[in-house]
Parts: sequence; structure tokens; C-alpha cells
Amino acid sequence: MSQTFARSVFAFTLLFFAAFFFWPILQILRGGFIDADGNFTLRTFGALLADPLYRTGLLNSFWLGLATSVLAFAIGLPLAFLSDRFEFPGKTALTSIVLVPMILPPFVGAIGIKQIFGQYGALNALLIRLGLRPEGWAFDWFGIAPFWGVALVSALTLYPIIYLNCAAALANVDPAMEEAAQNLGCTGFRRFRCVTLPLIKPGLFAGGTIVFIAGFTELGVPLVFDYSRLASVQIFYGLKDIGGNPAPYALVTLLLLSTTALYALGKGLFGRQSYAMMAKASSTGGARSLPPGRALLCTAIFGGVTALAVLPHVGVVLTAFASDWYASILPHGFTLENFALALGHPLTVSAIGNSIKFAAASTVVDVVLGIAIAYVVVRSKLAYRGVLDVLAMLPLAVPGLVVAFGYLAMSQEGRLFGFLNPVENPTVLLVIAYSVRRLPYVVRSAVAGFQQTSETLEEAAQNLGCPPLKTLARITLPLIAANLIAGGLLAFAFAMLEVSDSLILAQKQAFYPITKAILELFQLLGDGQFIASALGVWAMAFLGICIVGLSMVLGKKLGAIFRV
Repeated sequence: MSQTFARSVFAFTLLFFAAFFFWPILQILRGGFIDADGNFTLRTFGALLADPLYRTGLLNSFWLGLATSVLAFAIGLPLAFLSDRFEFPGKTALTSIVLVPMILPPFVGAIGIKQIFGQYGALNALLIRLGLRPEGWAFDWFGIAPFWGVALVSALTLYPIIYLNCAAALANVDPAMEEAAQNLGCTGFRRFRCVTLPLIKPGLFAGGTIVFIAGFTELGVPLVFDYSRLASVQIFYGLKDIGGNPAPYALVTLLLLSTTALYALGKGLFGRQSYAMMAKASSTGGARSLPPGRALLCTAIFGGVTALAVLPHVGVVLTAFASDWYASILPHGFTLENFALALGHPLTVSAIGNSIKFAAASTVVDVVLGIAIAYVVVRSKLAYRGVLDVLAMLPLAVPGLVVAFGYLAMSQEGRLFGFLNPVENPTVLLVIAYSVRRLPYVVRSAVAGFQQTSETLEEAAQNLGCPPLKTLARITLPLIAANLIAGGLLAFAFAMLEVSDSLILAQKQAFYPITKAILELFQLLGDGQFIASALGVWAMAFLGICIVGLSMVLGKKLGAIFRV
């Protein structure tokens, strides 16, 4: 491979990240640490931390990230262990359904949860019907504890990331180590705690990092639950004063520093450990059969947890088909009109077109840049090629809310990128934002493909006079097409349903993506929540097809994409 090509890719990637990743973050830091006179100051942070409102928001955000992670681990880890170690009835179907929560943005699931657990929701109607509560009784289950409502909905959407990483980590554990521990008397939960858990710790950290950061900076679900005592919501409401108020800058800076510090701490404690293991063929591993009773118990546990996880989706689907749903267990009537309105409403028609346009453009950028980065990382002899891999993975460690706020800050009037101000037209910024946020998925997929493809095929082609780039196009890329399709589909699907960037950068209705349109529809009186749910179901169907296709192509390797 030409060293000139490798250096060119390195230089372009460095320039791209400098302009659209580090520069936005620098603008945030500048707004938080530099006063109006250009002097370094900590007074903004002092005032922020002294204000009980902001201090409570930061603490609540931290606890929300922690609660979301704990709940997601409580769901994902046992399911991954059961699916890896045991055979049970319905396993194939259940391990596919377990990925269903990934097909819906958390805040859309919150709409369904509110319909079920609200004051006049399905649960209260059921309790009244059973005679456990008097007629007319109303109780808002999550209204009394909106924090836990946000945490639960977020965890039910994010736990598949934990599941995928744990399943991938467990699949790589050498059974000989566990068998040796069992022969020495270490059995049951003690063996899992002392032997298995340390072996899969890097995988747990990989998934836990993404879940914690997502929970720590969640924006959509709190907006639906009308829970404003979080730093993310305070930042969102402070966008109106971004030009003259340093508080949002300081708040975003604190979020950035907190997530970075926590990630670095976790990486040092859990992420760097690795253990040399022999191939699985060295011992009798794999899932084992269970007696009928225990096998059915595994099915019941797996099915029960999965049923709980898809509850928000059930709520959204029922709301989408409902003609009216008030104080009853099920909707009073069903209709397809909501779906027609969702595709014909003035707000949604342009939103669907915008999302397709933004996501498609960002996917093209990701595929081209991702292939180039992966090729240099795996195939080149560039001494500092590892820097490219680190750069490509950084967006997974930085909250989308922070990146989106940075784009808004750097594009203010009078700034270097003022010509990209999203107030007029956010198209370019949204495409760039989606590209930066989803680039890691394409790079991970392409790197895996290059690593699995023998380099001797390329060397043979080059020995016959085929130039390196032509060899890449004619020989290598067709061999790794499945990986590229998987990474590209994942980048496209998640860009279509991106939340933070869409809510913050799309400020004119003509440029609303799907997620912004869903939130706006939900806030409309009348049939707004029904149309919003119908649009959410269309989005679920689209993303569901993508996820099923990806799982068929990558299998357990799908979890490797969600790693920092």
C-alpha cells in the first residue's frame, strides 16, 4: 500500500476531526472558561455550582446515568448468560426478539409508557376493572417518581447494547478455565463471580460506557415526561440564550468533563484487562441442554424480561392504531387513519424526506471515510496508524448532546463557521453531525472485514501488476461487502432516528427530521400523540428491518460495533 495514500487519509481524517469534533468542543470550553473580556475565569462554574437548581440537575443526571446502567445490566447480563450457556425452548426466536428495543428511540417509547401508566392509563383501568380500586380512581405511576420513569424507559431501550457486548464476551471465554475452577470446587455463582466475570469485564465496560453516557445525557425521555430537573433539559431550554448567557456553556463543559473523567476511570479500572485464552475447541464448551423443568424456566425468564422490555413498544403500537384511548385497558376503537395522517401531515411529509436526505448523505461520508480509515489501520505500515482508530472511536465516548451544542456554539454569527448557522438552514451541520456520530460503526465493521480477509489475495493481485487502489476496489471490497453493508445500514438507520442533534440543530419546521417532528406532534393537543405514535411505528418498522438484517449478517459480532 502506498505510504502517500496512508498519509493523505491520516491528514484528511485529522483535519476533519479537528474542524468538526475538536473545534466544537473547544468552543464549548471557551464559552465556559473565558469571560466577555477574553480572560480565563472560573466564576461561571462557581455561580453554576452555587445555584441549587443547576447543582441538582447535574447530580440528577449522574444518578440517572448510574440508575440506567444498573437497570440495563440487571436485564442484559442474565439474558446474555442464559443464551450463551443453555439450550431452551424458543431460544432462537427469543434471542432475536431481545433486540427489538433497539428499534425505537427512547423518547418515543416514553409516549407508550405514559399511555399505559398515566393517570387515565391502561394499568389504572385494569385495577378498577378488577375491583382493586374504586371507579374514577386516578394515579400517575411515574408522575410521583419521574426520575425512575426516565431511568426505566432508558434502560429498557439500551439494555440490548449490554446484552450484545456480554454475549460476545461470553462467547470468547475459554470453557477450560471454568471447568478447571469447577474441578477445584469453585461452582455456581462463586465460579461466575470469581472466574467468568473477570474474563468478560472488558466487554461489560464496553457496553456499560455507552449506556451510562446515554443515560447521563438523555434528553428526549425527560422532555416527554416533563422532567426538567436534569442538566440535559436545562441545556436544551438554555439554547435560547446561547449568545449572551455563559451558563449553558459551563453546564455542557461540566457534562463533558464528567463523562470524560468517568470514562477514563472506568477504562483504567476495567477496560485494559485482558486474559490469554486457548481456542474453544480445546474443551467441551458451548450451550448445554437442561432438564425439561429448568429449560422451561429459562424460557419463562427470557420471555418475561423480553415482554417487559417491549412494553413501551406495545404502548406505542396500540396508541398508533387507537381512535381514542382514555381510561380504558385497551383503546376504545382501532383505525388506520393515524398512519395515513402520519404520512400525509404537513409536518411529517417534509420530516421523512429530510431524514432520508440527511441520513443518506451522512452514510455516504461514513462509508467512504470509514473504508479509508479501516484500510490504513489494518493494511498500512504507518507508524501512527493507531491514532486513526482512536480518533474514529472518540465520538462514542462523547455525548451527542455535547457535540450538538458544540456545533451550535461554533456556528454563531461572527464565529469561524458562522456561515453554517442552523437558524437559516441546518442541512450541512446535521449531515456532518450524523456522520461524526455514526462513523465508528462503519469503521468497526470495515476493520473486522479487513482483518478476516487474507492479505495474500491483495499481494497476489499487486504482483500481477494491479495497483493498490484498484486491488482494493476489485478484490478486497467485494470480499468484505457484508461488513460494509452492515456498518452502512447501522449508520443510516441510527442517523434516521438521531435525537440530540435533531432536537438541537433543527430549528425551522421546514428542516425538521423525523425525531423532531415526533416530539412536536406529541406536544400538539387532540390527536397529536396518536399521529406521533403512528410515525414512531413507521420508524420502528424501518429500523427493525435494518437490525434483523444486521443480526443475520454479523450474528454475535454485532456487539463489537457498540464498543469504545
